[in-house]
Amino acid sequence: MCRTSDAGTGENDIGAHISEMLSRVGDSWTIQTVRALREGPLRFNELRRRIGGISQKMLTVTLRRLERDGFIGRTVYPTTPPQVEYTLTELGHSLQAPVCALVGWTIDNADAIKAARSRYDGIAEPDNESRSDAKRSDKPLAATDGRALSGS
Repeated sequence: MCRTSDAGTGENDIGAHISEMLSRVGDSWTIQTVRALREGPLRFNELRRRIGGISQKMLTVTLRRLERDGFIGRTVYPTTPPQVEYTLTELGHSLQAPVCALVGWTIDNADAIKAARSRYDGIAEPDNESRSDAKRSDKPLAATDGRALSGS
């Protein structure tokens, strides 16, 4: 069962806190950045090459957010031009297990998700009718097991 409260966070704030952090750690660029840094420190351009497809601006924003949240450390070396290395902190390393679990879950369930999407799309677009239009009509939706679904 998932933990739903924390002594350091009031009940009213816990939902917002969880949403914010899940949004941050579940972000595609965050996951890819953390995975790229798992084997050791990298400079900006090497990190960008390893991630692939990320713009300079988006990587900069991602690194700043991760540094602010304590997931990565940034070391500036006094050279000309200055060299900057990024590395996972202890907190960043602790994120490896849940990230790997999420990636593994995604791989394990990719076929089931694809099948569910195909079923949904088949229901959603009969005769070019959208799912929301079908819900508003008097016609019942068909469930995957043959039962009729209510339009509500």
